[in-house]
Amino acid sequence: MSPLALYCKSYSIDLRRVVRLMASIARFNTSHIPVYISVPETDLALFREHLSGTPAQLLSDESILQASPRIDAAQVARMHGAVAQQVVKSEFWRLGLSQTYVCLDSDAVFIRPFDAQDFLAPDGYPYTVLDEAHDLLEGALQHGRGRILDAFIREAAQVQQKFGRQGRRYSFGPFPLVWHRTVWESLDQRYLQPRGMSFADAITEAPIESRWYGEALLAYQAIPLHPCQALFKVYHYAWQLDQETRRGITQAQLAPLYCGVIYQSAWERELDWPMEGGSLLSRLGRRLRRKLGRI
Repeated sequence: MSPLALYCKSYSIDLRRVVRLMASIARFNTSHIPVYISVPETDLALFREHLSGTPAQLLSDESILQASPRIDAAQVARMHGAVAQQVVKSEFWRLGLSQTYVCLDSDAVFIRPFDAQDFLAPDGYPYTVLDEAHDLLEGALQHGRGRILDAFIREAAQVQQKFGRQGRRYSFGPFPLVWHRTVWESLDQRYLQPRGMSFADAITEAPIESRWYGEALLAYQAIPLHPCQALFKVYHYAWQLDQETRRGITQAQLAPLYCGVIYQSAWERELDWPMEGGSLLSRLGRRLRRKLGRI
């Protein structure tokens, strides 16, 4: 079992994004941290074709779910894709491939050389992204998006209450996040099993996997808490990137603070595989909303 791995859960629609991610890993992964990518069994051949020659080790989502003793694969199959992927990502630890894994999304891109020290503290335990998301929430309010603050408060309270924790609302994000198998194991043994639940049941109740991990870490203290700010510069909305572009902020300037950047796939639809979906009119409308900063 390796001390650290990079892991990305993906789908065929994100193939081009994963190819871009892997190109950045091949360029900047100076200590050759193992890389795993899981996709549905039906997508494996496609990813093998396009990722041959890269360091990616491909897995099927089904193999991860099969390693989870109480997961009902049929239950996960009925979930919306955005929710089902949270179950797969959060159960990756059960394969026993690494003690800690950096959970990446397909739209991530590394922008500078990185090694284990970017993700692990000197004692070998991971840094945990933990703050109160004030920068994002203030920006949302400035752009008249109060619903983002409302959703943050609602989602934080929902999982906090399950662990009986009072106090400040933490975000435990954004992705990528560094997860330790012992924290997931403590959640399973001390919360899920006594209630006769699987992680799929937990996600059905509250579909925010980062909060389940973060609150379990605070509740059970399975590993030392080493809080850190976001590992990647995340552009949650297109207007955030537009603002920084106008200010002349470059990736080179971001590199001392972040390992990489994330451009949300919702407004990078031209990278969808095999092509951007929707009619010509809907695609033009999406580009117009993107230009006007409404995405």
